[in-house]
Amino acid sequence: MTERELVDLYIKFFQSKGHKNITGASIIPENDSTILFTPAGMQPLVPYLLGEKHPQGDRLVDVQKCIRTGDIEEVGDATHLTFFRMLGNWSLGGYFKKEAIQWSWEFLTGKQWLGFNPEKISVTVFAGEGDIPADEEAAKIWLEVGVPEERIYSFGMKDNWWGPTGATGPCGPDTEMFFDTGKEPCGDLCKPGCSCGKYFEVWNDVFMEYRKTETGTYEPLAQKNVDTGMGVERTVAMLGGCSTVYEIGVFVPLSKRIRELAGTTETTKSEKVISDHIRSATHILGDDQGVTPSNVDQGYVLRRLIRLTIRHGMKLNIPKGFLGELSSIVIEAEGQEYPELIRNKALILDELEREEKLFGETLIAGMKQFNKMLPNLLKNPNKVIAGRLAFKLYDTFGFPVELTADLAAENGMTIDIDGYNKAFEKHRELSKKGADKKFKGGLADNSEMVTKLHTVTHLLHAALRKVLGDSVQQKGSNITAERLRFDFLFGEKMTDEQKKQVEELVNKAINDKVSVEVQEMSPDQAERLGALGFFKDKYGDVVKVYTIGEYSIEICGGPHVENTSELGRFRIASEKSSSRGVRRIKAVID
Repeated sequence: MTERELVDLYIKFFQSKGHKNITGASIIPENDSTILFTPAGMQPLVPYLLGEKHPQGDRLVDVQKCIRTGDIEEVGDATHLTFFRMLGNWSLGGYFKKEAIQWSWEFLTGKQWLGFNPEKISVTVFAGEGDIPADEEAAKIWLEVGVPEERIYSFGMKDNWWGPTGATGPCGPDTEMFFDTGKEPCGDLCKPGCSCGKYFEVWNDVFMEYRKTETGTYEPLAQKNVDTGMGVERTVAMLGGCSTVYEIGVFVPLSKRIRELAGTTETTKSEKVISDHIRSATHILGDDQGVTPSNVDQGYVLRRLIRLTIRHGMKLNIPKGFLGELSSIVIEAEGQEYPELIRNKALILDELEREEKLFGETLIAGMKQFNKMLPNLLKNPNKVIAGRLAFKLYDTFGFPVELTADLAAENGMTIDIDGYNKAFEKHRELSKKGADKKFKGGLADNSEMVTKLHTVTHLLHAALRKVLGDSVQQKGSNITAERLRFDFLFGEKMTDEQKKQVEELVNKAINDKVSVEVQEMSPDQAERLGALGFFKDKYGDVVKVYTIGEYSIEICGGPHVENTSELGRFRIASEKSSSRGVRRIKAVID
């Protein structure tokens, strides 16, 4: 079964159960400050999981492209990928545990669907933890559909709890389904979730009954939801009897070309890392929300992926300039399903070439710094380079520790790799604490201030187009309870007069106390009305169109105030370049 066949079969099954097929969202979260990338299918649906009405109803099915970087060090093993697709079916306050479990079982074991042997399937449920009770209901339903008690396992939050993806938001217990691969158990304690390879996780049904608050407590949700996830690549690999996910789809031509460039027939971890990272970088660069390599936020992750690709290419002695060729393989293989890759091909290849050149300059600077340090390093009788110095070369100059180790060996030295790892881990913990502090709030909490700032973003967008021209298009939006951040296409720095005009237009709309009206219609109807919306191929059959008097009309799905009089005074705090051809405004309402 191909990836496309699995996606089509899954969507067909849930359409037969009354679900509407919706189009997956961008991998760059829109209006959500809690995360850098979309890590799961549920993330774009957070406002609806919290009670906002979805224009397609309360039963949805989709395939969502995702990026996860938390376990990037694991990439290259049998199952981990940075970029992957996740199938999901959703109930927004409709059906709950019974239907979700029954349908999961039917899709997995039904002869016209996946046709798994029922005797090969084991499941896990939530055992209870803290003040949250065990999910006895889910265990009972599994018994009713035919899973014997000895193949139903209970685990705590570490294994059977999902969310929230940010600091706060919807979450709940889950039940996970595992296929027995037939391998011998690794020991008496071998069970689903074990890393030995005997049990392969196929599917995950999340029962979103709670919302995590800023104080770390869990409050029951008024609207109980179902959020499920089936990884496309992992499931197709397992169905095909493959030992790794790198034996399917685009990874086949990528691996073949990497080996040709490396002049080897051997499969290596570096080959897998290159395949994963170039695919991930291509999709990030090709996304219509527009992210390019930088030293902060999404751009930093993108730069890291590209540079890791180059480093592993160096390990395989692949000649320079290979990024564009491999990226073109991804675009050709996946561009039909994701047309944004074809639309943005020139930008993708240009940025990869530019980043490879910059990284070359980084390596030269790192070499110079190492050579400066070398005379003092050679005086060390132990011939060991301190871990903190190796980390400084990496952190300050971007010089990979593997290259430092190579240079050390050439000069009869070694690196204190334990010291390096400690310095790196300390840096990562500090970064995580900073990120946790930075990425909080956003639409995931649906707070009053976030709702106000989200609404005023519409007015800002319309005002920018009126002052700067219709070439202005939204390229990204990030909202916290303190401020809004709006990225837009425009090639020049705004003048003070232009910023003043934008502020005046937005504040006039606020002072006029205009009602915010919402209608549901088809994307074509919205286009005829003049509603802004630049990702038409990403919309479903029905969209929400928000009209704010004569000031703004835009396709959107987030929370809005009822009248502009609720907003307060708008003020631009800063305006600067975000990336080439993209400007960034930060603004507040006082």
